[in-house]
Amino acid sequence: MNTLRGALFTLGLLISGALDAAAPEQQAVATAHPLSTDAAHRVLDQGGNAFDAAIAAAATLAVVEPQGSGLGGGGFFLLRLQDQDGVDYRFLDARETAPLAAHRDMYRDADGKVSRQSALDGPLAAGIPGLPAALVHLAEHYGQLPLSTSLAPAIRAAEEGFEVGERYRMLGGFRLKAMRTDPETARIYLRDGELPAVGTLLRQPELAATLRALAQQGRDGFYAGPIAERMVEGVRAAGGIWQEADLSGYRIIEREPIRWRSQGHEIISAPLPSAGGIALAGILQGLDHLPATPPGSAQRTHQLVELMRRVYRDRAVLLGDADQIDVPVARLISAEYAHALADGISAQRATPSSELGAPQGFVEGTHTTHFSLIDSQGNAVAATLSINLPFGAAFTVPGTGVLLNNEMDDFAADPSGRNAYGLAGSEANAIAPGKRPLSSMTPTMLENDQRLAVLGTPGGSRIITMVLLGSMEAMDGQPVEHWVSRPRFHHQYLPDHIQIEDGAFTPQVRSALERLGHRIEPVGREYGDMQAVNWDKRQSELSAASDPRGEGKALVRRALRAD
Repeated sequence: MNTLRGALFTLGLLISGALDAAAPEQQAVATAHPLSTDAAHRVLDQGGNAFDAAIAAAATLAVVEPQGSGLGGGGFFLLRLQDQDGVDYRFLDARETAPLAAHRDMYRDADGKVSRQSALDGPLAAGIPGLPAALVHLAEHYGQLPLSTSLAPAIRAAEEGFEVGERYRMLGGFRLKAMRTDPETARIYLRDGELPAVGTLLRQPELAATLRALAQQGRDGFYAGPIAERMVEGVRAAGGIWQEADLSGYRIIEREPIRWRSQGHEIISAPLPSAGGIALAGILQGLDHLPATPPGSAQRTHQLVELMRRVYRDRAVLLGDADQIDVPVARLISAEYAHALADGISAQRATPSSELGAPQGFVEGTHTTHFSLIDSQGNAVAATLSINLPFGAAFTVPGTGVLLNNEMDDFAADPSGRNAYGLAGSEANAIAPGKRPLSSMTPTMLENDQRLAVLGTPGGSRIITMVLLGSMEAMDGQPVEHWVSRPRFHHQYLPDHIQIEDGAFTPQVRSALERLGHRIEPVGREYGDMQAVNWDKRQSELSAASDPRGEGKALVRRALRAD
């Protein structure tokens, strides 16, 4: 496996050498909240690079979008580094880990049944956070500014407050009962037990103090000392199982991203413990092997759905934390494997998922956040961050302002069952001490000598297919606004139907798919919140777009300084 990674890395450097282009002399940021976008630009204007801006964006989102991310969660950062020697890509794994006292059957009751409630609500549902460590790692290894400078906008937002928006209220409605149960969460995020009205100013002084400790002390400001002690004491007092060793032992892992070529682009995406890169490699390379069909046609959609079905079954059966289990990654991302998947597809009929093997189910949280950015030097970041379900575990550690994740639900608490998002699970993703749960978060870049596309989205199990559809828009040369706004469809092996947004299919395409045997289920509402930036190397211009389904802000402007 190490030999393969080395070979891929060398190949990547050779490819990247051909991708060099003059720096864009602009900076572009797209995030899920205007205050986060403004924070990233402010740090760039102060002399920071893309990685300093990523710290500012991530930390500010942790303050103003508590329904999607936070210091009590984690995520993945895909980095593009450009200098006079060429281009390199890095992947930072800041995924949460299972506590050391966790075990495979920790959510089973005396009768052997899995308790979904304890895997969703309260401190027992929380993995060890990775985002604070990621912010420190970015500053120490890639940034140009002190961590205190990059965190300043987030600290200010926590102290001065932000105005509650419609998205906060909409997602909070799904978790209101759980939020009312925890006194600290209710005190901070509710008003008299109800969701605050749009425009309500929400201040978080305890979170500001925690961010300040991180800014001043680095890693020890969160994973050791008074903050860590409060975290462990608060979790254990409420029935959790954290220990000080869980926090002191947490580490960021730098991994080689998944890389392959398709349709004239190199695609760079997320490795395990994300299923995203492996799934995208299977779908896109499989599509390359199938007969060409017109974009938007029933036959193209049929091909995509059948490939989705097959890679999501692999996700359910084979994938997990590759640091703890043996996953045949080299085989799964190979063109040969993708071609074998494609060879099993009939052009005349949909394949029932039951024909692909014994059913496997899994669950995954729906809300997350994403941002994409490029600086004037050509450095770029795609970052997808999460606390799993909206407002995570709905448990805030007293005295810290830290709202904890419920990412333990992303493990297969019942390896034969499913998670909150209907995703199938298996022994490969069973709970184990220190293990990182499987994820669908898929920060992705596509590059050739004409463009660099940077994109990603929240959306639980649908993330991979949203990134797929956005990537295909980019490869077809569509403007960045099309990547984020196109109607979406999704199949995840189980349940065995195509989920669609309104407008995803014409009546003719829908009828043709149904004749092939596909079952189609409208989702009833729009989903996702894609953030994307594009570098047109031919014109030396950047563009950016935020998903119209969300409340984000995309902004491109000329850099204020010479680089």
